[in-house]
Amino acid sequence: MCGIAGIFHLETAKPVDPARVGLMLEAMPWRGPDDSGIWTAPGVGLGHLRLSIIDLGSGAQPMLTEDDSLAVVFNGEIYNFMEVRAELEAKGHVFRTHSDTEVILHGYRQWGEACVEKFNGMFAFALFDARAQSLWLVRDRLGVKPLHYALLSDGSLIFGSELKSLLAHPLLRRAPDLSAVEDYLAYGYVPDDACMVAGVRKLGAGEALRLVRGRALPQPQRYWDVSFADRSKASPQALEEELVALMRQAVRSRMMADVPLGAFLSGGVDSSSVVALMAEASKQAVKTCTIGFDVAELDETDYADRIARRFATDHRARTVSPDDYGLIDTLALHFDEPFADASALPTYRVCELAREQVTVALSGDGADEAFAGYRRHRFQMQGERLRGLIPASLRQPLFGTLGRYYPKADWAPRPLRAKSTFLELAGEGGEAYAASVGVTPHALRQRLFSQDMKARLGAYRAEDRYIRAMADAPARDPLDRAQYADIRIWLPGDILTKTDRMSMAVSLEAREPLLDHRLVEFAARLPVAQRIRGNSGKYLMKKAMEPFLPQDILYRPKMGFVTPISAWFRGPLAGEATAIAGGSALAKTGWFDTKMLGKVAADHKSGLADHGRLLWQLLMLDKALTRLFAL
Repeated sequence: MCGIAGIFHLETAKPVDPARVGLMLEAMPWRGPDDSGIWTAPGVGLGHLRLSIIDLGSGAQPMLTEDDSLAVVFNGEIYNFMEVRAELEAKGHVFRTHSDTEVILHGYRQWGEACVEKFNGMFAFALFDARAQSLWLVRDRLGVKPLHYALLSDGSLIFGSELKSLLAHPLLRRAPDLSAVEDYLAYGYVPDDACMVAGVRKLGAGEALRLVRGRALPQPQRYWDVSFADRSKASPQALEEELVALMRQAVRSRMMADVPLGAFLSGGVDSSSVVALMAEASKQAVKTCTIGFDVAELDETDYADRIARRFATDHRARTVSPDDYGLIDTLALHFDEPFADASALPTYRVCELAREQVTVALSGDGADEAFAGYRRHRFQMQGERLRGLIPASLRQPLFGTLGRYYPKADWAPRPLRAKSTFLELAGEGGEAYAASVGVTPHALRQRLFSQDMKARLGAYRAEDRYIRAMADAPARDPLDRAQYADIRIWLPGDILTKTDRMSMAVSLEAREPLLDHRLVEFAARLPVAQRIRGNSGKYLMKKAMEPFLPQDILYRPKMGFVTPISAWFRGPLAGEATAIAGGSALAKTGWFDTKMLGKVAADHKSGLADHGRLLWQLLMLDKALTRLFAL
């Protein structure tokens, strides 16, 4: 687990100053506190920060082949590297280390770019081929590990694990991308195919980019995608057995480490399943940790304690106050771009707790996306069935009229927000789902933006990204399309970004066994009834884990991390809410109608409306703009 950065001259092999690569590394020291290295050759410079996990003695990077014709910097882990290594050794390859990094070099030499299809893991790497005068950038299939890049005015391409590493290069022009502001307000994060800094791109999940000196910058190529187009015909019992085998294999492969290892444990289905399978495979007590809250309705520690006792784990819990807004500046530092998922606060705390005893922690991320665990998946499936029964010519005027005149009730539980439900039923499936995953609706964004901002955005609308993804999905069913879009957009943009930045902030490696690509491919082939049945999502996964976990753990309502942000903006952050419309970075941009911003803050503080989530979004945007553009 590491941070990587580098420079590659596309046009001519101009010298690369090692000090410049060093500055890019120094911008993100938490990603590799154990070691660092820089290597340069004509036209290329590679830098690496190391958090030592495997082969502590001889796995240093950048790593080169014996003849110096190939060089690589690598962030992440290849969990099946021993199997790939054995295959390469059988073909005559001789290894000098015991690290997974060296497998990338020999794999590339043997299979070329097809080597990435052999790797099972989370990774972002850059491989320089001196003979071909090329640089190959690759990101793992699901997007667990990040990689940013940008083309500069001197003809060089720079890349790095975090945006701040690119910002350390003096030639990167800092200008905001207004479409990313629209994206952020819609989703609460900046998706992977966008960036708040104009000209910067993120390599997408499952993508590779090959740069060849003397040629123009090409478009990335997608080497992997998940397909929902096929259905398994196996019996339910066979599917359960296959699922447990795949989960067992995914967990055990991610327990490989030469440093202390543990797991996050919330007491929910996903983390409890991971801990159960870890305990089965471990000779020692599994180290687990959980964060509890001093507000009973938010606290899950009793559930986590039950699982810890059941599997005799070495368990630690820490109670924190939900009023953890003191971390706001820490979040802004580590996310770079604005990030409004407030569960980042307790995620940071649980990573902080884990790092006190371990260097690697397994998480339960990914099961909701792969197995249809979100409530919105069930609503989308039900909504599509209803939309299919009523012709659009009747549906749109009926539900559209009800939606326009029904009172707004953001405070209510999601099923009772009839206004939103009516409006979603009036639209088409893709439009409805894009609205359901959004944070700030399009109509509200239009009231927030200034006339100038709306003119500059033109016809651009953030929801169209989800609608396109669902329309183009390799899928057979509306649920397939929703899950596919989540895996492509929401998972890397929100869930995995949150886990990566918060774990790396404390130099902790987080691993996601439930995002093993073979497990995700298996889940995509499941019949709909094995994903959602009645009111239960993740149906097959819960059935498969019944021999391991208690019924009330498997079938209790989903909680998740919750933070009382609405109360904050009527209490300790009330001043921040007022400032958003006044002397904030937001007000200086000219992008927003300041009177509307003031009304949002005033209505929230008076209790006339609940704009807590929107104010949190605006505050995190304000913090990011200040850091990125010195506004």
